[in-house]
Amino acid sequence: MKAKDFRDLTLEELQDKHRQYKEELFNLRFQSAIGQQGNHSRISEVKRTIARILTVKREKEIAMERATARR
Repeated sequence: MKAKDFRDLTLEELQDKHRQYKEELFNLRFQSAIGQQGNHSRISEVKRTIARILTVKREKEIAMERATARR
């Protein structure tokens, strides 16, 4: 997914997506360790997606902090 797709989600939805991708990363690493994984590039893709999610989540948190500070 692209970062702009994540920007449409709420903080709770982003947290759920983060949890899902962390589970997928764990499973991919486990499969890689026991030699079952065929597509090793998927690990990098999932890591990047997690980073995107965390970046968008932090952007939203900062925007909320700024909005409350202005009041």
